[in-house]
Amino acid sequence: MAKPVAIIGQVVLYGAFAAFIGYFSTNPTYHQIPDDVALVKLSMSHLGGRECRKRTPEELAKLPPNMRAPLDCPRGRSDTKIVLELDDKPLYEVIMHPTGLSRDGVGTVYKRFELKAGSYKLGVKMNDNLVNPGYNFVKEEQVTLKPAQVLVIDFNPDQGGLFFRQAKN
Repeated sequence: MAKPVAIIGQVVLYGAFAAFIGYFSTNPTYHQIPDDVALVKLSMSHLGGRECRKRTPEELAKLPPNMRAPLDCPRGRSDTKIVLELDDKPLYEVIMHPTGLSRDGVGTVYKRFELKAGSYKLGVKMNDNLVNPGYNFVKEEQVTLKPAQVLVIDFNPDQGGLFFRQAKN
């Protein structure tokens, strides 16, 4: 049978341990980013275009009738170039390479930028077929970033290409 002094000692020690855990579960307060800063995240996965070429009539004539596709498209995909601009100045530039042994998978990028809260002109340009010059997707918008706001730059062809959305905290 346990002595009353031992039971009281255990209650005191367990109570002190619970108080210690309780205090440090909420204090000191942790901030992922400073209070006057907003976060812009460039996060996308994209399947680059194919670098197809048109076959000549002579090439088509040499092929069996069931193989006469007018375009010759290799399995591999093109690299995808993305340029991020802030107030018409380059902020970040990346070339996403296709994944996979045959270079036929998606390219992925994730990059975060901490910016002071305020108003900015944010621009994103993307070219998903580097055989063609220029950019086939462009999005420019004046954005006002509030402190601790998270703005995500993403790509979805069903939503018109590049778009900005506020992330849920």
